[in-house]
Amino acid sequence: RYCRVNVPDELLRDLLPGPVTLVLQRSEELNKDLNPFTSLVGVRIPDHSFMRDLARACSGPLALTSANISSQGSTLTVSEFQDLWPQLSLIIDGGPIGDIWSSECRLGSTVVDLSVSGKFSIIRPGCALTPTVEILRQKYGLVLESS
Repeated sequence: RYCRVNVPDELLRDLLPGPVTLVLQRSEELNKDLNPFTSLVGVRIPDHSFMRDLARACSGPLALTSANISSQGSTLTVSEFQDLWPQLSLIIDGGPIGDIWSSECRLGSTVVDLSVSGKFSIIRPGCALTPTVEILRQKYGLVLESS
């Protein structure tokens, strides 16, 4: 609905839900104020039941960012970004969003640009780089485009 999907549905099912953000061409239906200076949009379906329940309860897309200062490791619990609470209007504790002892979980999602048919590029390696690249190359024959 909010992006133009140019990959097989099976590819989407192989990567989502999970720690991967797919970058695709935005559709006309997506609010123009979200990323107004690009024709692309990142789509993520986390493998976290609370976040998926919250998304289902909303009538439109959720535009979210990580609860951390840019370039710092991702936070996995609400207490880890307590210094940001005074700047926020709402905090909902849906439980940890990953293994709090894993440094890999703090890398954030792997961000993959799939906006060009038959190709992919890695925008951010993130925590799921190796399995994501294996799926895209080996199972779907997509070509890694150098950035």
